[in-house]
Amino acid sequence: MSVIVIGDIGVVDGMMHIGDEAMFEAAATELAGRGLEVVGVSSAPEESAERYGIGTVSRLGFAGLDRAAAAARSALLVDAASGRATLATDDAATGVLAALRDASGVLVAGGGNLASRWPVHIHERGTLAAMARALDLPVVVSGQTLGPDLIETDAAAVATLLRGAARAAVRESASAALAASWDVGVRSGVDDASFLGDAAGSSERSGIVVSLSGWFDHRPPAAVEASLARLIDRAAVVVGGPVRFHAHFGPLEQAAEPRGDAALHERIRARLAVESEVVPTGDSQHSAALARSTALLITSRYHPAVFAAPAGVPTLGLVADAYTGIKLGGALGHWGSPQTATLDELDTAAPLVVEELDAARSRILDEAAARRPAHFADYTAWWDDVAAVFAGR
Repeated sequence: MSVIVIGDIGVVDGMMHIGDEAMFEAAATELAGRGLEVVGVSSAPEESAERYGIGTVSRLGFAGLDRAAAAARSALLVDAASGRATLATDDAATGVLAALRDASGVLVAGGGNLASRWPVHIHERGTLAAMARALDLPVVVSGQTLGPDLIETDAAAVATLLRGAARAAVRESASAALAASWDVGVRSGVDDASFLGDAAGSSERSGIVVSLSGWFDHRPPAAVEASLARLIDRAAVVVGGPVRFHAHFGPLEQAAEPRGDAALHERIRARLAVESEVVPTGDSQHSAALARSTALLITSRYHPAVFAAPAGVPTLGLVADAYTGIKLGGALGHWGSPQTATLDELDTAAPLVVEELDAARSRILDEAAARRPAHFADYTAWWDDVAAVFAGR
């Protein structure tokens, strides 16, 4: 029996987004390990099919639509699933609809995209869930961050998605509290990709890994980049080298022009007093192993922290806004060391946090090791429950 899994996967224009792929990979691995076939919804179906060795279908066709057009398309697709309408043969959603008719359910894979800044994802996930319900198929929502920026109509749509799910899970307490404000009960646990690969990590750890996002929440880029360089220089004095930059959103082709996070990294590297090197963007397992091999992680990206924290790697999360604060604080808080600083504190509080983390590395390692069995047991029980839903038990 197959499960339709939707996540933000698919390498387009040679650009890989490690975190989005990691959550899908974790979900697909857990379902397959419990005897379920996975069909992925992807922006690049052929690439994803080859990467994961699964069946894939194209996305539902919401990209580029305004809210009115998206609402009309959603109604059409639900009517098509219900048998009240017929899709054109070249409609982007024909593959999804055909896969649904052979499926045992739909999984909305983990993510942080159920927010008004990305309405396409709310439309897409809500519509796919409604199509599944029209076919009497169960829906499960896994590992989400909800909001925090949600206009009224989007909040209602997300609440409807969660209420209609057979099971729903979020990945931090702030999201659980928001769901509770809608009178929706959810499971709260660690991110779905927390145990991808060897969660204990390497026993040999050295240097600093830096993974940064270009989202500065409208702060002056040059000023932020200069402050980031000063922070990294200071961290190298405290912790030692090597300093390794690793883009979680970057080009897979190593000889390609730096784009995404890789371009930001190059600008910061040009400002450093210390030497640095680049670890090219690769696959999720490679990124997880890298994050768990370092003596200090400095990141404004979410999934480097998700990978590093279970291994007890001292991690400084750099926060641009409420959304990134909720995610990074949540990911690190699960493991007992929620050390963050805002982008306004790069020259003030952040260097002090680096020193605190370096001094506390034994405690951080021990705390993560103490928490890992309970988190892993809860994680395993979640996927057992999800598989049981799709198996009809």
